[in-house]
Amino acid sequence: MKSLSEQDSQIFNLLDKERIRQNDNLELIASENFASRAVIEAMGSTLTNKYAEGLPGKRYYGGCEFVDEVEELARERAKKLFGADWVNVQPHAGAQANAAVYLAFMQPGETLLGLDLSHGGHLTHGSPVNFSGILYQSEFYGVDKETGRIDMNKVRDKAKKVKPKLISIGASAYPRDLDYEAFREIADEVGAYLWMDMAHTAGLIAADLLNDPLPYCDVVTTTTHKTLRGPRGGMILIGNDGENTLGVTARKSGRTKNWSEVLDSAVFPGSQGGPLMHVIAAKAVAFQEALQDDFKKYQQQIKDNAQTLAQKFLDMDYNLVSGGTDNHLILVDLRNKGLTGKKAEEALEGANITLNKNMVPFDDQSPFVTSGIRIGTPAMTTRGFGTDEFEYVAELIDKVLQNPNNENTRTEVKNGVKSLCDRFPLYDFVTA
Repeated sequence: MKSLSEQDSQIFNLLDKERIRQNDNLELIASENFASRAVIEAMGSTLTNKYAEGLPGKRYYGGCEFVDEVEELARERAKKLFGADWVNVQPHAGAQANAAVYLAFMQPGETLLGLDLSHGGHLTHGSPVNFSGILYQSEFYGVDKETGRIDMNKVRDKAKKVKPKLISIGASAYPRDLDYEAFREIADEVGAYLWMDMAHTAGLIAADLLNDPLPYCDVVTTTTHKTLRGPRGGMILIGNDGENTLGVTARKSGRTKNWSEVLDSAVFPGSQGGPLMHVIAAKAVAFQEALQDDFKKYQQQIKDNAQTLAQKFLDMDYNLVSGGTDNHLILVDLRNKGLTGKKAEEALEGANITLNKNMVPFDDQSPFVTSGIRIGTPAMTTRGFGTDEFEYVAELIDKVLQNPNNENTRTEVKNGVKSLCDRFPLYDFVTA
């Protein structure tokens, strides 16, 4: 068989260009990270050839003895990493994991209460342009205008008013930790199920650096990239399966069935077909990496770097939503600088600094323009950046944003970025 470079030089060359881009850019998108070579090798393995609909030991195809072992390893490692009683590692992405939760816990037309997208929520938490907002009645809570933090009293008031079937926690642009015990109390008060989507913060939670949702939530979902640093994929977890199932609300409902079976069925055949066994193998590798002692040190460095970045931006008179961060990201409100998020993103990309425009709470710009930028530390922490490097990163960003139309400034910053990235090399291969 021919290698990729021999078979398809066009694709090989494009992959090489992307490798160079990743090597030579500051990657500050909060939802991105750099997987290890071992994870990439697993994703590029012969497991991509194997159909394995069903679960280990209960497949609809033959020849699954080895992929069964792979999936069992992934499940056991994930349970150990998060202290979960049960996991399903088959969701192709976080959105598919979330779709399975809706299928298990709700009927179309029932009410979901989630964090408003413009206040840091996620598309799959009820946005009207997403299936979650199309199929279900979506209601939202937000952050306090003065503090930029979720006000649990206001969440309680909204929950009592709309009587949701399911309360969603989790965010894509919320820089603070979450009070799961308070959410649990509210869910029980109104008879709702409680679900946490920890896609962004899973690595920090696994390292015990943020509050743990599993003891309080009926179900938890996550992606396996972002702070977990694995392949792109999803996962569902529960902390208390069996007869004493899923918290007070589930017990009150009289639904005493085994919730692992309900959620397994919601994944397959409920919302997707055959699992991607090569990706599940890569998830298993990433979970094994996360179980090593140095993973907690890495997560602590992510957090330290984010707090250093936050303080540096505050010192340079930038406005940060909530005034800082507890996790891996900061959300910068650029209105006092006279810039939009779109303009900032474009100017910074011209200097080889990659981040994303982002809505800020009570934004007066459209989602296509925005008033803010979101900056995350996981990817460059993977490359070895510490607090000194992130102070310099903040200075480079500020230099561009002070002169967003100045080509000479962008060139100067691009040279600084290249020198910094050369000190922390990333990938020296195109295909594993």
